[in-house]
Amino acid sequence: MRLGAESALAPLGLRPRHLVALTVLRDLRGTTQQALSTMLQIDRTNLVGLLNELEADELISRRRSSDDRRRHIVELTDAGAKRLAQAELALAATEDDVLGTLDGEQRETLYRLLQQASAGHVLDCSAAAADALPGTPGAC
Repeated sequence: MRLGAESALAPLGLRPRHLVALTVLRDLRGTTQQALSTMLQIDRTNLVGLLNELEADELISRRRSSDDRRRHIVELTDAGAKRLAQAELALAATEDDVLGTLDGEQRETLYRLLQQASAGHVLDCSAAAADALPGTPGAC
């Protein structure tokens, strides 16, 4: 499945780590760079490299916070939202190829079991939530 996902993302110029960052930014409608680093569990230095790649493709924008000039706000651009939608469609097709023998009920059972199995690995996002943009959802 992983190789299929990477193959589906490659023509879009994305890697799995790009997809995760774009998804989080879409779901939170933007956040601070520090909160994103915490949510993604990525060292800040590595996050800057990731954001540089996304910004070079104009998929995200960064700006200084008007409340605290030391902070950078990271937001998904319209081009980023479009590319993310394309990636999700490509991944859905890959998922259909891999799980094609399962019916809808079996897929739901698989998803539920995978969520249950990974429940012990859920991030504690309280620090990230405290650092989220005012007026946006703080949960990750």
